Amino acid sequence: MLIQRVRPLFGAILKSSFQVDSKYLSRSSIVYHKAAYEGDGKTTVRIINQDPDLGLIIDSYGSFGFRLNNGLTVLGPMAIFPRTVLSWQIHSSDNITADSLTLFRLLEPKVDLVIIGLETKDRKVLNSVFRASREAKLNVEILATEHACATFNFLNAESRSIAGALIPPLHIEVNEDDMLNSKLHYGNLYNRRDDL
Repeated sequence: MLIQRVRPLFGAILKSSFQVDSKYLSRSSIVYHKAAYEGDGKTTVRIINQDPDLGLIIDSYGSFGFRLNNGLTVLGPMAIFPRTVLSWQIHSSDNITADSLTLFRLLEPKVDLVIIGLETKDRKVLNSVFRASREAKLNVEILATEHACATFNFLNAESRSIAGALIPPLHIEVNEDDMLNSKLHYGNLYNRRDDL
């Protein structure tokens, strides 16, 4: 039905733009474009952290660590892969060296990209982490932890060969939506207890 609307409009634009009479145009000279979405007309949404086939997804993070979509809480820095998570034994981004990144180089099959999430935006630390990753011969994306979590989730949902090396942030900025979601979440927990 969308195609039927596009054809007359395109013909009208073609006539007015080029001042060409339609009797001289063959049907093969007019190109018709289909819409980008050819479904049944309904929009679908897929919530990736509720799809167990996608592997591990980072649901939330805090200054203590990370919470994953399978209910697991990882305290402190972590090395995360599409189906595995490990505790990463470093204390801060100052401790990241080529040796601490060796794990990501030794994996089989090789990872295409390691997403490193840092708790600091200090330029000196970023440069030292970048040098360590070059020394370890890794392709890396160095981001703040907040952005690294989202990037890992997105690329993991696309079934990319990736890994994440994430350090919990030191400070978290909370907005009104976060506070409302937290109140709703804990309110629901309390309501469930009253029903028992």
